[in-house]
Amino acid sequence: MSKWIDISQVLNNKLAHWPEDEPFHYDTPVTKEMSGSVNIGRITTSAHIGTHVDAPFHFLNDGKRIFDLDIERYIGPCKVIDLSDFDEISEEALKTKKIEYAERLLIKTVLPNKPERFPEEVTAITADGAAYMKSLGVKLAGVDTPSVDSISSKDLTAHHALYRHDIYILENVMLDQVEEGDYELIALPLALEEGDGSPVRAVIKPIGEW
Repeated sequence: MSKWIDISQVLNNKLAHWPEDEPFHYDTPVTKEMSGSVNIGRITTSAHIGTHVDAPFHFLNDGKRIFDLDIERYIGPCKVIDLSDFDEISEEALKTKKIEYAERLLIKTVLPNKPERFPEEVTAITADGAAYMKSLGVKLAGVDTPSVDSISSKDLTAHHALYRHDIYILENVMLDQVEEGDYELIALPLALEEGDGSPVRAVIKPIGEW
């Protein structure tokens, strides 16, 4: 029986973060010695740290927040594909995988999984790539990069294109050691009522191996 494969970035004080965004920090302001009974930890962080999901409010002032989203999107069958030979996640690139249908698509790019280093650039999803995903039945797209858009993008073409096609966004999954194929995915966000994003614990397991 196969075990769940953790594809999350580990949250620690060395984790890279978006420039000028709030870094992840954990400390223990109350110790057992101080309280007489327990340690109590404290976390400060951006909602877009490590492996995380975006809500539409992240890029649309009137967009839905994390708590408004359908949690069913984050649980279920997914397909992992490797597009590391391409410099963009386009319709042309996706067609090379000859996918007939996929509700959830996790995409491996050329970017190595190095959580302590923030990349200068990433492989972005194009508008026609998002439209093609929709034609395949994709409801959630995951990438092994901090963003589905170029790091320097201000118009966020991919975010908006995925939104238009009702495709949820999952970013910074760790896929270097994952083979292409069909898996079950669990990547639930926190129940953040006002959140524009949320860290997730993302895990996968090969289909049929429970």
